[in-house]
Amino acid sequence: MRPTWSLLFLALALTGCHRDAVRDAAPHESVASVPADDNLNAVAWMQTSAEYRANSLQTYRAAIRELDRAIKDRDWDALAPSERANPARGLPPAVVFDVDETVLDNSPYQARLVVAGTEYSEPEWDNWVREQKATAVPGVLEFAKAAQKRGVALFFISNRAVHLKDATIANLRSVGLDIRDDSFLGLGTVVPDCEQQGSDKNCRRQLIGRKYRVLMQFGDQLGDFVELAPNTVANRDTVLEAHRDWIGERWWVLANPTYGSWEPALFDNNYRQPRDARREVKREALRLAK
Repeated sequence: MRPTWSLLFLALALTGCHRDAVRDAAPHESVASVPADDNLNAVAWMQTSAEYRANSLQTYRAAIRELDRAIKDRDWDALAPSERANPARGLPPAVVFDVDETVLDNSPYQARLVVAGTEYSEPEWDNWVREQKATAVPGVLEFAKAAQKRGVALFFISNRAVHLKDATIANLRSVGLDIRDDSFLGLGTVVPDCEQQGSDKNCRRQLIGRKYRVLMQFGDQLGDFVELAPNTVANRDTVLEAHRDWIGERWWVLANPTYGSWEPALFDNNYRQPRDARREVKREALRLAK
């Protein structure tokens, strides 16, 4: 039975009132109960989006397709000339990985920070590493098996401190990687005849290069591939431009929007500034359409 016009108008009016109530109340209550966090979208993207997994898979699968060409080319080397102190030709092949957000997914740790409204701290990070709950980044196991099948050695250069070596190796093995104890080079690794500055990885890359021809490097930050000094936006652009032909061939970059040395480059590497001050500098760095 069709409703009469009077009943129809009444129903529409009530519906409109309900929508107005929802519109006026619910969003305000939701916004008030969830504080803003710069990392919320980034962590949610890494943990829930199919696009993040697809990005990682395509990176490692594309690298597999380059492996045979890299092995056959006896002059192929992924170490920057400034970090190659001896000829690479004739040395056994190796691949170098960063660990965090390149091999192991630590997004649950980042999620804890978002939920708690806090920032990175070494004690909390150390506790997370010792939990050994990080999972494998999509595609890395597939690549690692393909490399080892071809006789390529795997090395892991990380800025996880050396006192976290055992926990890190255990976590790497728990996700399915077949690695040797000496393949992990953490922050604090002593490299003879090379003085490391801060957390730079150049000395550890050189250490591997003394005995191996590095076919490829994998990382989520530019400093995983070559030394960055100074860490400024302009210098990072210059370094990338100088090595752009190696991207997607010898250097493979994984997506990580949650943290990285790109961020402090925006605020003069000064983490002593209040969080709000750092956020304001990042807002000022945004480019609007002209």
